[in-house]
Amino acid sequence: MKLSDKISGVQASATLAITSRAKAMISEGDDVVILAAGEPDFDTPEVVKTAGIEAINRGQTKYTPASGNLSLKKAICRKLLSDNGLEYDPKNIVVSCGAKHSIYNVLQVICSENDEVLIIPPYWLSYPEMIKLAGAKPVVLPMREGYKTTAEDIREAITPRTKAVIINSPSNPTGVIYGEDELKEIAKVCLDKDILIISDEIYEKILYDGKKHVSIAGISKEVRDATIVINGVSKSHSMTGWRIGYAAGNENIMKMVSTLQSHSTSGPCSISQAASECALTEDLEDEMKKNCEMFQKRRDFLLDGFAGEEKMKAFKPSGAFYMYCDISGSGMDSMEFSKRLLAEEKVAVIPCAPFGDDNAIRISFAANMKTLEEGVKRIKKWLSRG
Repeated sequence: MKLSDKISGVQASATLAITSRAKAMISEGDDVVILAAGEPDFDTPEVVKTAGIEAINRGQTKYTPASGNLSLKKAICRKLLSDNGLEYDPKNIVVSCGAKHSIYNVLQVICSENDEVLIIPPYWLSYPEMIKLAGAKPVVLPMREGYKTTAEDIREAITPRTKAVIINSPSNPTGVIYGEDELKEIAKVCLDKDILIISDEIYEKILYDGKKHVSIAGISKEVRDATIVINGVSKSHSMTGWRIGYAAGNENIMKMVSTLQSHSTSGPCSISQAASECALTEDLEDEMKKNCEMFQKRRDFLLDGFAGEEKMKAFKPSGAFYMYCDISGSGMDSMEFSKRLLAEEKVAVIPCAPFGDDNAIRISFAANMKTLEEGVKRIKKWLSRG
């Protein structure tokens, strides 16, 4: 049977594939160090787990509104106001099964056939695939030193078919953060050219060196109205498996996102919504701060461990929990590097060809120090042999 042209052009997630292969090797008895996972290794806060259990015991196990429970939407509105200075009503919010699902829904709603969506390299590998699944074309902006785009790059890439640009700050895979002045320049171009901004802020709570997160939607009311903010509890509250994310934006767009979701999922999990409402209502800032401090210690350990390594140059992230490494000095592309490292030294890292850069790999430091120490030792030994 011939499958659809749309799905035939989509690549499977390299991050999930590498992680699955590494776990399979472990099940076969191999001693594998996994530095690939895109999720915090910390447990979900106890109070949040308790809220989920209590929701089950209350019998909160039925369908919810397709766009999410009103009480959770109100909690999201309070969070966006207190953390980001963004004023929304519940009608501006749609709760979905993770931030990825939220982005997918938004792209399905805003894109028509042959529209264009701008993405910034290196980009999260799911962006171009989701854009293609929406019938649109991903347009990759120029790769710049420091891995950020500029307002001028965006202006030059805009055509009559351009529908939106995706901004990811803090970024996966590089950990770069856009400052307020940079975002103001980008926002001005988008307003001038009448294109939407999709602002993926899922890593906003994971910041280092005193950096502050700025939401582009907070620049002005006009920019907020032209922006769809994407966020969730997966990274901030170590709730990846609970599968709750959300989108905040223009009421008309969110209404259609809700309509789409009513036909695709019948709404997110009721238990997960109860837990997420707790996560956004309870004061967990101290716990998240401690987790962030631990991430920074791990980041610094990796930077020290790979300092001076010519075959794999580590880029210092300001946020998220990934170390982006230039491997152009190794003489290998990212796929060969990653496959050989896994096969020969039993270390799993992510090749960045699917992120738009075949000269880099991504190391996750969402792993404990013992794992990181062993990973650094094995990688350095392997590089010294090659």
